[in-house]
Parts: sequence; C-alpha cells; structure tokens
Amino acid sequence: MRDEKDFQMNVLRIGQLVGELENITDAEARASAKALMQLLLDLHAAGLERVMEIVAANGEAGRRAIDDMGGDPLVSSLLVLYGLHPLDLESRVAQAVEKVRPRVRKGGGELELLAVERDVVRLHLQVTGHACGSTASTLKAMVEDALYEAVPDVDHLLIEGLEEPAGSSGFVPLGKLGSVRAAAPAMTDAAS
Repeated sequence: MRDEKDFQMNVLRIGQLVGELENITDAEARASAKALMQLLLDLHAAGLERVMEIVAANGEAGRRAIDDMGGDPLVSSLLVLYGLHPLDLESRVAQAVEKVRPRVRKGGGELELLAVERDVVRLHLQVTGHACGSTASTLKAMVEDALYEAVPDVDHLLIEGLEEPAGSSGFVPLGKLGSVRAAAPAMTDAAS
C-alpha cells in the first residue's frame, strides 16, 4: 500500500500538471488533453458510484464499510472529489476540529469552530499562556494539516486570532482540480 507522503506528492504533481494544461499553446491539443482528463474522471466517478451502491446494498455492514471508507484519508479524498463522501462538509469540518483540538491544547492553544459557510471555514485559534512565537506557527500548521486532510474540498480556511493569514501551507484545494472538470466540456464542445 502506498504511503501518505507519496499520495500527497502525487496530488501536488496533479495540481501542477492541471495548471500546465492552460499553457499548451495548441488549442486543439489543449482541448483534447482536457477532454481525455474529463472522460477519465467521469469513468472513475461512475465506477466509484457503482461500488458505493453495491456496498450500501449490504445493509448495516455496508453502511459501516462506507463510513470506514469515509474515514480513510486516501479513499475519503476520492469520495469527496466525486461527491460520494458519506458525510457533508460541515460534519467533516466538525470532526476534524474535534480530532485536532486535544493536540492543539497540548501544544498550548485553544481552537474554536466559528462557522462553515459554503466552502469557507472560519476558525479561531488562540495561543494560551506564555508561549513563544513559533508556537502560533506550529499550532496553525497543525490545524491546517488536519483540516485540509479531512476537508480537501474547502476553498478557504480562515484562522482568526493569529497575526499571519491562513493558507500558507502550499495546499492545492480540490476546487482547483475540479475547475478542469468544469472547463473540459466547454473546451470539447468548442473543438467539435
């Protein structure tokens, strides 16, 4: 089984390649590349949706298996990409906050979920006691990592209570990858 670091590297590379699609100067080649990518995504979506239907047909055991798949970082990301995750965005955010909160406390901070509106998550992170300046950065990175792992489809993660703006982790939101899915049919139609 591939490790998490390989998976993250592959996600970053996919993001880079998707960005490079726009730099293809030959309009026909660019449209073909996008159409191919769209067809592959559609095929995977149909296959995964059918897998979920088959598993769900197994009653309670199937529902537990779907929940287990939703809890696995790799499978969860795929389910989110194709709109098949068993939990909605708000539930995944709440779970991620509850999961990381004890680590934040142990590191000298307090974390509060303020709001989830559309694809924007607002959190309040406060460093407690007499912590050094690097504590805030460490806690912020810990929260960002936990949230982006659980909710890769969030467009904006706003962490209030710290001086630095959130989002400096180099994370590529799924929405950036999904924009190719939306653009591909239009490019394919234009090329026809």
